Amino acid sequence: MNWISNYVRPKIRALVKKTEVPDNLWEKCPDCGQMVFHRELESALRVCPHCAYHMRIGAKARLAMLFDDGKYSRAELPAIAHDPLKFRDRKRYSERLREALSKTGEQDAIVIAHGDMGGYPTVVAAFNFSFMGGSMGVAVGEGILAAARLAVEQAAPLIVVPSSGGARMQEGILSLMQMPRSVIAVEMVKEAGLPYIVLLTDPTTGGVSASFAMLGDIAVAEPGAVIGFAGARVIEETIRETLPDGFQRAEYLLEHGMVDMVVERGELRETLIRVLSLLRDKTPTAEVVSLNAVDIEIPYDKPTSGHHPDPGDDAETE
Repeated sequence: MNWISNYVRPKIRALVKKTEVPDNLWEKCPDCGQMVFHRELESALRVCPHCAYHMRIGAKARLAMLFDDGKYSRAELPAIAHDPLKFRDRKRYSERLREALSKTGEQDAIVIAHGDMGGYPTVVAAFNFSFMGGSMGVAVGEGILAAARLAVEQAAPLIVVPSSGGARMQEGILSLMQMPRSVIAVEMVKEAGLPYIVLLTDPTTGGVSASFAMLGDIAVAEPGAVIGFAGARVIEETIRETLPDGFQRAEYLLEHGMVDMVVERGELRETLIRVLSLLRDKTPTAEVVSLNAVDIEIPYDKPTSGHHPDPGDDAETE
C-alpha cells in the first residue's frame, strides 16, 4: 500500500482545492454584452446598468414590483381540459406542459392577482414568457376572462401585462378562439365603466397583439419592447422591402401614435398609479353586472378537477 499516493496526496489536494463558484452570479447583457452581478441586476429590476437594456422578468417579479409593498392576493385560474387535441410535434404537448410547470412553477402563462396600487384596489393579469413563450391557449383565455370578472366584481381597474409570442399552436383553433374571447373580456370591463390599462412588454406579438393587448384605454410600453403582429424578418421577406430602423420597437410605436407612453421600468409603478388616480377620480363607481350573459362555453368536455395537471417549455407560437 502506497501511503503517499493513497493518503497524503488526497489530503493535499483537499487542502488546495479551489472553492467552487456558482455559475449564476453574473449575467451577460444581451444588448451590450457587459457582465452584471446578479444582485446589482435584481436591485435594478433587471435593467442593465451599462446600457439600460430592459431584460425580461417573470410574472411574480412583475407583480411584486407593481403592488404596494409587493403584497397581493392571487386568483386561481379556472379549470380547463389540458391537451384537448392530444397534440404532438417533436414531443407531446402534455410533456411540454409538464416541463413548463417544472421550469416556472406556474399552471400556465398567465398569473392573476389583486391588491392595492397607490391605495387603489387593482386587478393585474401578468404573463410569464418563460412558460412556452407566454403563448395564449385556452388557459390564458380563461385567465383573461377571470381577471375581467374579478375586476368587475371588485369595481377595480384591470391592468394586463402581456409578454407573449402569440397563440399557442399546440391548441389549434382553440387557441385562436381566445382572441375574440379576450376582446369580450375587455368589453366587460369597459362596459362596467372601469379603466383598462395595458403594459406592453417584450415581446407582445401575434394573436395577443391582435386582440386584447392593443385595446387599452391607456397603452404603456417598456423601452425597446418588440410590439407587433408578424416578425420583422417575415414582413421583409413578404413585401421584399427593408423596414425602417427601430420598426416594431416601443419607441417607434410611440412616434406613430400606437402607444401613449414609453416608461422606464423603475418609473412604471409611479406612472401607473398616476394614471389610475386620473382615471379613477373621474370614473363613477362601477355597478356590478351579471356576467352570465357573456359566459362562453368551450366546445369540449372540461375535467372535473384542477388546472393543467402538468405544464411545458419553449414552444412555437403563431
